[in-house]
Amino acid sequence: MAESNYTESSIKSLSPREHIRLRPGMYIGKLGDGSSPDDGIYVLIKEIIDNSIDEHTSGHGKRIDITIQDDVVTVRDYGRGIPLGKVVDCVSEINTGAKYDSETFQKSVGLNGVGTKAVNFLSQTFTAAAFRDGKTKRATFELGELVEESRKVKTDEKDGTYVEFVPDGTVFKNFKYRLEYVEAMLWNYAYLNTGLTLSLNGETFKSENGLKDLLQDNLSGDILYPIIHLKGEDIEVAITHGTHYGEEYFSFVNGQHTTMGGTHQAAFREAIVKTVREFFNKNYDPADIRTSIVSAISIRVQEPVFESQTKTKLGSQNVAPKGQSIRNFVNTFIKKELDDHLHRYPETAKAIQQKIVASEKERKELSGIRKLAREKAKKVNLHNKKLRDCRAHFNTKHKQAEEATLFIVEGDSAGGSITKTRDVNTQAVFSLKGKPLNAFGLSKKIVYQNDEFNCLQSALDIEDGLDTLRYNKVVIATDADVDGMHIRMLLLTFFLQFFPDLIRQGHLYILQTPLFRVRNKKKTVYCYNEQEKDRALQNLGKAAEITRFKGLGEASPDEFATFIGPDMKLDPVTMAHLHNIDDLLTFYMGKNTPQRQEFIIDNLHVEKDVIETAEAS
Repeated sequence: MAESNYTESSIKSLSPREHIRLRPGMYIGKLGDGSSPDDGIYVLIKEIIDNSIDEHTSGHGKRIDITIQDDVVTVRDYGRGIPLGKVVDCVSEINTGAKYDSETFQKSVGLNGVGTKAVNFLSQTFTAAAFRDGKTKRATFELGELVEESRKVKTDEKDGTYVEFVPDGTVFKNFKYRLEYVEAMLWNYAYLNTGLTLSLNGETFKSENGLKDLLQDNLSGDILYPIIHLKGEDIEVAITHGTHYGEEYFSFVNGQHTTMGGTHQAAFREAIVKTVREFFNKNYDPADIRTSIVSAISIRVQEPVFESQTKTKLGSQNVAPKGQSIRNFVNTFIKKELDDHLHRYPETAKAIQQKIVASEKERKELSGIRKLAREKAKKVNLHNKKLRDCRAHFNTKHKQAEEATLFIVEGDSAGGSITKTRDVNTQAVFSLKGKPLNAFGLSKKIVYQNDEFNCLQSALDIEDGLDTLRYNKVVIATDADVDGMHIRMLLLTFFLQFFPDLIRQGHLYILQTPLFRVRNKKKTVYCYNEQEKDRALQNLGKAAEITRFKGLGEASPDEFATFIGPDMKLDPVTMAHLHNIDDLLTFYMGKNTPQRQEFIIDNLHVEKDVIETAEAS
């Protein structure tokens, strides 16, 4: 073995800028291309807005204007503005800022003086301007290096700070901002900061009723009783129950959306169960109390401890007001306020109890069916060829757990091709046999009685919730034809009906597959629409061969490697702008109605290649 050259020259010291650019994931989480709401390009926006929110929370500035045009992001607040002599330092010098002064920012949301610098260092261009007491100063950077610093000059602009940046395309490859994710972020800021107005490209975001508005705007179906809205010092909650399966929580700490929950959310779930049990003097099962709950909790604490730099999960135990543990703080508040509310509104208490009893009845009815289904599954699993598993799983500590992906494909032909070319470490394949059952309007027992659904549920391991989910990404990979679209709709109906949390938490995707292959003797281009095909023909010449893909089974294993490789195109399935799942499913997946027939007729489009095919035949 060659001797290792471990000498003084092996030891390197990186500047903060070099370290952030070398290891950006340590500061902003995963990089991504913008297809997921927690991708780094959205964290960049959040870090800038967080500083403006801190100004508002401290009593300065009631408006924040944001624009996103192509790749250029601007944020303008109307707070006090960065002190003019510190503009460059505040956006480029690590450990420089006001977040260390507990009197200035008691309950800050920013990254302790790191966030804005990380945005600067990870941007192709970055400009910061401060407006203060009739004067302004501006600094411009490229890849984190200062290229221009203006002198202090007079201005008529209102006090505040302006930031403009373009993410570095060498770090965030092929990125694209999805405005729906930014809109969701801005609504959360609005709900948590009543009295603050935010705007995105001219659209206004403002809330008068805080978390009550959050629940009202995010309901995906009918609710059983009016939203319970409780507010106290440093804590606010909103609670109701719907008719869906699963539990839905929106949790926040110091204005930070803790998408992974943490100690405050765990305490909240525990407190609801304890309070309801004591109110009714019944030892109800926690699952029966919490199923179908839709709720939100926001707390403010000093110096919170998060389990990651991007602050998606609270790890603090003892930083609640007055030195209490967070668990005791949340429990004490819920026990008093929720109990008082249930005594004041007996109709709400009655609705909650009826929901619990109904859930208990269904759970007991399902227990026998579950037992039979599990026994059957054990026998089937010995010869089950539906699932071709991978080595890494999302619910383990495997180093590639985050990359664990399940492709749901139609038929053995597509399943065979994708299996031959997949990454066996991180990519699993589940092959459907024909079209799944339309699950709309069916009870959950169908999940156990239908072999296909039971095997899919078992493969995902989500019978008892998403805590055991085995794949971070569940990808529907069907053909780009009418049958493929129908299968896609049937699968979406299944997930929306029984496992909506899979969608809410951003785990469900649609695989984009190419419609055309354009090639000559030197080059092959895969095209996902007519425009790309036309451009490919221009580049490769009119004599290039064009192949129309109608099904994934037509693609060779080598081609499939391109479709599901590092640059695969995934469309996330979201509930953005979806306010009533029940109505949506009733319209599209319920009984055929005159209204649906009229909709189909009014929106029917005949594709050009369909006409050409018909003429040719």
